[in-house]
Amino acid sequence: MSSIRASIKCNCGQRIIARDVMQTGYYLRLFGPSYVYVKYRCSRCRKMGEQFIKQEEWEGGILRDSAEEVPQEEKERFESLGPIDINEVIDFHFALENLSDLKTLEPPHPPSKKVKQRSSSER
Repeated sequence: MSSIRASIKCNCGQRIIARDVMQTGYYLRLFGPSYVYVKYRCSRCRKMGEQFIKQEEWEGGILRDSAEEVPQEEKERFESLGPIDINEVIDFHFALENLSDLKTLEPPHPPSKKVKQRSSSER
């Protein structure tokens, strides 16, 4: 069995996960490979589809959301920034309108002040 984890994808390109699956079953054959049958409704395009996966390629985690790809310290940094307010959205809109070349973009700056995280007793 290969080390690459198989995944199910809709024709629109969306990865199918457990919440999209409507039905699964086995298609057992006496000769040749047996298959796992998966019927789904895509969460992006809302179309129904089905797929047969060889039983030896089937794993329980095939329908699980992929693991988090953001490192923990970067995730904490994003959380410390807080929600984006409307003024930041407006500033970004005008910056995009005036953008002539991607090379003129400044690299992202770390927050200048540390935002205090509320403790569970303050919530």
